Amino acid sequence: MLLLDGKTVAQHVRDQLKTRVQDFQGRFRRPPHLAVVLVGADPASQVYVKNKHIACEKIGMLSTVHNLAATTTETELDALLDRLNTDSGVDGILVQLPLPKGLSAERVLEKLDPRKDADGLTYTAMGYLWAGRPFVKPCTPSGVMRILEYYKIPVAGKTAVVVGRSNIVGKPIAHLLTEANATVTVCHSKTPDVGAVTRQADIVVVAAGKPRLLGKEDFKPGAVVIDVGIHGTGGGKLCGDVRFEELEGHASAATPVPGGVGPMTIACLLENTMILAEKRAEGNAR
Repeated sequence: MLLLDGKTVAQHVRDQLKTRVQDFQGRFRRPPHLAVVLVGADPASQVYVKNKHIACEKIGMLSTVHNLAATTTETELDALLDRLNTDSGVDGILVQLPLPKGLSAERVLEKLDPRKDADGLTYTAMGYLWAGRPFVKPCTPSGVMRILEYYKIPVAGKTAVVVGRSNIVGKPIAHLLTEANATVTVCHSKTPDVGAVTRQADIVVVAAGKPRLLGKEDFKPGAVVIDVGIHGTGGGKLCGDVRFEELEGHASAATPVPGGVGPMTIACLLENTMILAEKRAEGNAR
């Protein structure tokens, strides 16, 4: 079984971005700038934000983190987003999710300037995606496609199943697979027998958000399995939505957890920020 190593692919993306950052700084006398907003003290979110900050620094991109208390009001968060939206030195904005109770992610997506949407999740960005004219693509789905591309896994003409229909992963990855000429089926919580559907697929992307949901019996021999899930199991260990250890000798290729899709999410966030910076600096922002 081919191990689809997201760390290797992410390094490849970062190496390419480092050159683009250097070129951008030479042309515009400043580095691309990602502003991250972290509300509250959720431990997982703090780790994610720290990793994103380190990744930016490694390629020469400027990263600023705005830490807000969990008691922050929507008015206060709106005021910060207004400042970042109008700051000419900020190219990309990421509001780390989930937000504390009382704050609305939907309101953030409505407030955020789509021209600075580094996560590719505003309604404008999603509209362009579904119209076949993506501005920037949602980071995790984009990362999945980059893994398939890097390992030269054929998508056109293949049958693909996506397990999960979230706006962040499930729906956009189904669309990107369709755009790559796969025939795509989406399973969700109301699908009577998920395994009966996934067993027919050449490529299965599992983004159900349920630890160890699927195993060997849910995939046909030779399937390509992409596991987007990540869950703590205690003792500092992590697992995905798939029972990865069952796939050896059965699947043709699969992503591990950790080290699969996760590193690509951050790499694609940096890539999106680079795209936004170039478009703004060159005057081509929509």
